[in-house]
Amino acid sequence: MSLQNIFNVAGSGMSAQSIRLNTVSSNIANAEAASSSEGETYRARKPIFSAMAQEQMRMQGSLGVNNAGGGAYMSGFENQAEQSASQGVAVKGIVESQAPLQPRYEPNHPSADENGYVFYPNVNVVEEMADMISASRSFQMNVEVMNTAKTMIQQVLTLGQ
Repeated sequence: MSLQNIFNVAGSGMSAQSIRLNTVSSNIANAEAASSSEGETYRARKPIFSAMAQEQMRMQGSLGVNNAGGGAYMSGFENQAEQSASQGVAVKGIVESQAPLQPRYEPNHPSADENGYVFYPNVNVVEEMADMISASRSFQMNVEVMNTAKTMIQQVLTLGQ
């Protein structure tokens, strides 16, 4: 993998973690949103990630670098492995959790149904906070990867001086 491809991989990771942070913040914001029916109640959302091949990144407008001429320093096996390896992460979609909602007996609540139950979302705030910390750290690691690659490129450019 060339140093220039590293920016694409880290950038796709940062984008994916941003989406993950947005879904976590939406879940936390709606954790205590009460409703009178199961159909109207907010359900926790989770992003679905998948590895993205180099060709997919090019189709999505990323600055994919063609590896033409790169085989001079790589054996055929290594070149094939590089071409078939994943080159980033894609967000396939955001799905709603199918975990059961939390019905609570609160007959004096303004949103209570005819039986006195209020439905709360299936959001576990502790899990969401752990997911938020994980996404934040993953984002930070991708930033560090980009900074390290930038430093390496700058050092390579100064070799000829």
